[in-house]
Amino acid sequence: MPIYEYRCNSCKKKLALLILSRSDQPLCNHCGSSDLTRLFSRFAAPKSEEARLESMADPGKWGDIDEGDPASMARFMKKMGKEFGDELGEDFEQEMESSAEEAAHGDHAAGETSPPEI
Repeated sequence: MPIYEYRCNSCKKKLALLILSRSDQPLCNHCGSSDLTRLFSRFAAPKSEEARLESMADPGKWGDIDEGDPASMARFMKKMGKEFGDELGEDFEQEMESSAEEAAHGDHAAGETSPPEI
C-alpha cells in the first residue's frame, strides 16, 4: 500500500499518509489543511550477506571500540545488530546501559567488567 510523506505548509509538521486512490485529497492530521507538499521518502536497499561482511571488514568502521569500556561495547553490539538486521531487545540495551553506569561510577574493580547475563 502506498504510504507517502508530506510536509504541511500551514503548520510545518511532517506526516505520513496512506493514499488508497489518486482521487483522495490528503489532509494534515494536525491542523486539517490540504496545503501539503509531498516529500521524497527514504527507501531501503537490501544488502547481500557478502556486502554486509565486506562493510564490516573496513577497519575504519571499528576503530573507536574499547573492549574495556562497556559503553563502547554496547555501541559495537548495536552496530553489529543493525548491520545484520537483528533486534537486540530492550533487556539487552538496559543491561548494557546499567553496566556502563556501574563502570563509570567505579562499581567494578579497575579493568574488570562482568558481561551481562542473557
